[in-house]
Amino acid sequence: MKSIKHVLLAGSIVVLSAFIINSSINWTISENHEIKFSSATGDPEGIFKTITGDIQFDDKDLGSSKCDLTIDVNSINTGNGMKNKHAKGKKWFDADNYPNIEFKSAKFSKTETGFAVTGMMKMHGVEKEMTLPFTLSNNVFKSTFSVNRIDFKIGESMKKVSDEIKLEVSIPVNKK
Repeated sequence: MKSIKHVLLAGSIVVLSAFIINSSINWTISENHEIKFSSATGDPEGIFKTITGDIQFDDKDLGSSKCDLTIDVNSINTGNGMKNKHAKGKKWFDADNYPNIEFKSAKFSKTETGFAVTGMMKMHGVEKEMTLPFTLSNNVFKSTFSVNRIDFKIGESMKKVSDEIKLEVSIPVNKK
């Protein structure tokens, strides 16, 4: 009799834990997203037009939240066709060999102004841990942060192109 109770108890724990593990809200990325980049020198600046990925986020259950995002490097748009071609070339992003910028979360946390996600950013074949601040309001994730392009071996350090690139990300989402 005791063994039957133990089996039922163990089974109940497994079933309940499955609901707890999958309690995050699944989101789909809307078409109206914006990924803007700029620098203090004004060069470079522009947008990336394409982002895809998986977002599971629940502000009441940060432990089960996760995201895996991919930006298509070939979707870069600086407003100048020659600059776009140059940015995709071997001296900068080398889009033929490194077609994506990727971010994969490891953990989420609450901050005074919203949230933060820590994870691995991969650009130009280089991976680096980063913590990105963000907010979620009216089904829109927003984040502003800077990346040192030299840390990711994108281009060379020079006076006319800033090493620090500011990104402003706005990702409207819908619940799946």
